[in-house]
Amino acid sequence: MSDVIFTIDGREVRARFGQTILAAAQDNGIYIPRLCHRDGLEPYGSCRVCTVTVNGRPASACTQPVAEGIAVESESDEVVGWRRAVVEMLFVEGNHFCMFCEKSGNCELQALAYRLGIAAPRFDLQWPKRDVDASHPDVLIDHNRCILCARCVRTSRDVDGKQAFGLVGRGAARHIAVNPGSRLIDTELDVTDAAVDACPVGAILRKRRGYATPVGRRQFDRAPIGTEIETRVELTVGEGDLS
Repeated sequence: MSDVIFTIDGREVRARFGQTILAAAQDNGIYIPRLCHRDGLEPYGSCRVCTVTVNGRPASACTQPVAEGIAVESESDEVVGWRRAVVEMLFVEGNHFCMFCEKSGNCELQALAYRLGIAAPRFDLQWPKRDVDASHPDVLIDHNRCILCARCVRTSRDVDGKQAFGLVGRGAARHIAVNPGSRLIDTELDVTDAAVDACPVGAILRKRRGYATPVGRRQFDRAPIGTEIETRVELTVGEGDLS
C-alpha cells in the first residue's frame, strides 16, 4: 500500500499505512515527548505526555494511527502547555528528589522537565506516604518515584515472559504490585530481566550499581532527551551525501 502523507507542525512527512503518529514522527526525525511509550512494547496511551492535536482535536500520538492529509500539531503553545501540566502533576503526585536520586541524569521525567522549561511545579506537593521494597537480593522498588507508566508490567509480561509486576487499585491508591506474593523477593524477577531496565524514572533500580556512571556523564547530561531522534535523519542524509 502507498505511503501516507500528512503534516506535523506544518512539515510534510511520509509514513507507512498503519503506523502511529509517534512512530511516523520518529522515522522522520521529529521527537514527540513520551513516558509510558517504549520502543518494542505495544502502544499504551496512559501518560498523555505524547498528546498532539489532529485536525484540531487532542489525541495520543503513541496510539493514534496516521491518515492521509491530517494536520498534526505537536509544538503549539497549547499542546506544550498540556505537556507541562502533565509532567508537573507527575512530580507533585510522587516524592521526587532529583538531587539525591541515583537515576538523575538518566531519568526521562527529569529530562522532560528540563526540555519543557520546568524549574519547579506550579501545583502543591502532595507528599504521599509510599513504601520501598528492598526484599529482593538484587533489585529494589521505590514506590515514591513510580509514575504508573506500566512499562515494567508490560515488559515483564511481553518481553521477559513473566508476571512479576501488575497494577492494582484505583485513583490515588493505584500502584505497582508484585505477583504472586506481596514482596519483590516472592516473584520470579531476575536482575537480568528487561523489566528492570524499562523504568523511565528511579522506581526500579539494581542494587550495588549506584553511581557507576558519575553524574555529569549520564545520558541526558550529555544531550537533551529526544536529541537522538532529532539527529538520526540528519545523520543518515549526511552519510548518504558523503557516499
